[in-house]
Amino acid sequence: MQYSVIQIAFVFIFTFIAAIDQFNLLESIYQPIVAGPIIGLILGDLETGLAVGATYQLMTIGNMPVGGAQPPNAVVGGIMATVLAISLGLSPTEAVGAAIPFALLGQYGITLLFTAMSPMMSKADDMAHEANPRGIDRLNYSAMGILGLIFGVIVTLFFIGGAQFGNDILAAIPEWVMSGLGAAGGMMRFVGFATLLKVMISKPLWGFYFLGFALALIVNGLEGLGSSALLILAIIGFALAFWDFQIQTKVAASSNDMGGFEDGI
Repeated sequence: MQYSVIQIAFVFIFTFIAAIDQFNLLESIYQPIVAGPIIGLILGDLETGLAVGATYQLMTIGNMPVGGAQPPNAVVGGIMATVLAISLGLSPTEAVGAAIPFALLGQYGITLLFTAMSPMMSKADDMAHEANPRGIDRLNYSAMGILGLIFGVIVTLFFIGGAQFGNDILAAIPEWVMSGLGAAGGMMRFVGFATLLKVMISKPLWGFYFLGFALALIVNGLEGLGSSALLILAIIGFALAFWDFQIQTKVAASSNDMGGFEDGI
């Protein structure tokens, strides 16, 4: 199926915006269940876009980046799955599988960008000390623009070279580069956890931290619960957090009780 220049341009523009939305705008435009119908509308098949977007969304539930460790990118994968389904007449499940090479390219693109931007953080700190918000803005906008271009180019490659083009690109990447990116991604997940713990953890919360590991092992070890372990642990975590919130609220209310005085009188 041939597409017009206008359709290609609209797909590129939407991919550019969705790439930025994933890390900056956070309006959920990048989610496959939203991106699929929009791409379907651009290509003239809204129904297929809805079906593919919903299918890809189910696959990505719980597949979240941790720190700098990135899973196969849902933005590129979701958009390309819709494009492949409409252009090649694939079923939603077939299109999702065919889009994995493009999702991997998106994953590697993010890893490379994050690696390249890491030295820039010290420059951002210097700009903050110098009270130079414009410099920080330029740095952020540059990273956003580069990410949008990476994703836009990956998606546009399909229109230029066909569905096999993504597989050819992956095959052309040297093995040592792929191994290096995999090793970097594996290490960055631990760096991400360490960074989050450094900011969030406090002595009273260490018990919950180890409790979470214990519960994860128990739930995953029970047959029939492993597939829903993430949901179960999320519900348990919410219950503990809500209980702690109620306790802390009562403590704060009792400490502010000044014998019935209101408004300072």
